[in-house]
Amino acid sequence: MQHRELGNSGVEVSEVGFGAWVVGTDWWGDRDEDDALEMVEYALDQGITYFDTGDVYGHGRSEELLGKVLDERGDEMTVATKVGYDFYNNPQAGHGELPKEMTVEYLRDAVEKSMDRLGVDHVDVLQLHNPDVAELTPDVVELLDELREDGRADAIGVALGPSIGWLAEGETAIEEAFDSVQYVGNVLEQDVHNHFVEYVREQDAATSLIPRVPHSSGLLNEQVTPDTELGEGDHRGFRPDEWYETGWEKVEALRFLERNGDRTLGQAAIQWLLSFDEVATVTPTFRSKEDIDEWAAAPETPALSDEERERVADLYEDNFGVDRFDGMSHEDYRTSVDGEDLQEAGLIGSAD
Repeated sequence: MQHRELGNSGVEVSEVGFGAWVVGTDWWGDRDEDDALEMVEYALDQGITYFDTGDVYGHGRSEELLGKVLDERGDEMTVATKVGYDFYNNPQAGHGELPKEMTVEYLRDAVEKSMDRLGVDHVDVLQLHNPDVAELTPDVVELLDELREDGRADAIGVALGPSIGWLAEGETAIEEAFDSVQYVGNVLEQDVHNHFVEYVREQDAATSLIPRVPHSSGLLNEQVTPDTELGEGDHRGFRPDEWYETGWEKVEALRFLERNGDRTLGQAAIQWLLSFDEVATVTPTFRSKEDIDEWAAAPETPALSDEERERVADLYEDNFGVDRFDGMSHEDYRTSVDGEDLQEAGLIGSAD
């Protein structure tokens, strides 16, 4: 496992991280406390040192479980958490989005509660959880800078969502010299990823990128196939059927990335993201020890060649040769500024 620095923060993260949204919640498969702890420890044993959690996951449960491992193996771990959803005063209803609270007073208190659950006196990486651009106020940015300067957070960032889009928020974080921007990005969903790569370069910024959902909800690691029936409550079910139906055809077009036992398609999907210098770490959704074995080993597999990267780019431009609608258009990308960010990026046309 190799490591990269988040921005100029001095915080080093493993190139493959552990999305700890899978522990403390049942959205990606239900598991008891012992199973959850075993997964975290197993990931550590396989060289994964970066763990990404959030206070809202299981309403603090994910942080508490990580805290148990931190107590024993904290010197091996770099932990990021997120704040911004007010689960303290709002019950969870299925997979629905909870109300957010991004005032300075709330965030300051939420950070302290997160540190209590983790059992630490500072967090390695502190992220705002899915803020709208209007919530990235000067006061909020000043608070994050203050926490970073006071040593309460070694690095600061934003996690963008839910779903894909939110260009204005990522651009603001890059302009404000945040250490990281997390977003949905993968070989099949490149638009937002490519935009942020270019924006970091245009701004000559040190901000690091953290793509999640690198396997496009189970397609690129082939855990969702034509025979898969997604159970009730499976978080991958938010995708339209057309996405998977066309996705299976796109996967076939990417078979050239496999390397006869040296690199699986799931590993190649991670290597494609790591081929960008702006990317610090990739956070897949681990559902089993077998996932950890395969994806933790991805950085050790052959890197994508220039020719392979060019072929991927050409395929993406041609929609991988699929001429049917995949059920997810650019107009479905999320925005908090009436699509102005998407228009400026050329992803959707002008309303005029």
